[in-house]
Amino acid sequence: MQINIIAAVARDLAIGFENKLLYWLPNDLKRFKSLTTGHTIVMGRKTFDSLPKGALPNRRNVVLSRSVTELPGAEVYSDLNSALASCSPDEEVYIIGGESIYREAISLAHRLCLTEIDAQPDKADAYFPEFSLTEWKETFSESHETDEKHAYFYRFVDYERI
Repeated sequence: MQINIIAAVARDLAIGFENKLLYWLPNDLKRFKSLTTGHTIVMGRKTFDSLPKGALPNRRNVVLSRSVTELPGAEVYSDLNSALASCSPDEEVYIIGGESIYREAISLAHRLCLTEIDAQPDKADAYFPEFSLTEWKETFSESHETDEKHAYFYRFVDYERI
């Protein structure tokens, strides 16, 4: 099984505030959809709750929760190991948040698919875990300037575990 982590991170690795994304970047949302469609996405319950229309279409939605046992359009597991055990060996899995799930999954991940945003948020209460470039190598990078739909410079960057 291929375990990927996908996230949009600010310069200080901030990823959210009050269960919302920090930045609205349409191209980041398009990349997220393109990479995750047809695959399994694993998230915490708060991340699931933050999705505007519930379960994301054309993906196997897996939610981790210690208190909730059923969610519409999703499979619910009490912990990450149980969720991953439910995946087949040839399944491609994307961990999509939040902070505690990223912290637990980063040691298991094969690839990080990050949108690195050249900005520092005024407020953040969720952060991506620090990672070392001695353990990861950059395998893809695509820079994007600001435009009428994107207020910040950002880069799509993939890292693979060395």
